[in-house]
Amino acid sequence: MNTDRTIDTAPMPLPRVGTGVDVHAVAPEGADRELWVAGLLWPGERGLVGHSDADVACHAACDALFAAAGIGDLGSHFGVADPQWAGAAGATMLREAARRVREAGYRIGNISVQVVGNRPRLATRREEAVAVMSEAAGAPVSVSGTTTDALGLTGRGEGVAAIATALVVALPQPAKEA
Repeated sequence: MNTDRTIDTAPMPLPRVGTGVDVHAVAPEGADRELWVAGLLWPGERGLVGHSDADVACHAACDALFAAAGIGDLGSHFGVADPQWAGAAGATMLREAARRVREAGYRIGNISVQVVGNRPRLATRREEAVAVMSEAAGAPVSVSGTTTDALGLTGRGEGVAAIATALVVALPQPAKEA
């Protein structure tokens, strides 16, 4: 019989999963908007309309992290009423979201992001997107793309969407003294 009372018998924290979704309209022809998706500038492509750089991949990843940690959503952390985030880079927002999730007591396991739209063609720069987003999150990020076979706003080229899933685990809290 083990009588050592220093053995930690507290239940192990279970992973938490969050889902994030973001959608932005394509800017009108001639608008002064660059296209930023997955932390990358896509020269020659029409940009997306938004308060920040409208990076749907980074925004969906932020939203998924906040949901997984149970600390709100994209709008509650980076709302359009806050001028600090006007024109902000999606990778900067992802870095800050990850910091806030860690500050809330969570470790980020990974994030998976799928961009839905006809443009840009993510496959041509997937490794670069993975590297940029992983560095910003401080955790592994996978990036993929798909189309909707000409259906809906993404299929008609009117906008781009992204869906993300994040896995976080609560960090062990120090034992309370009896």
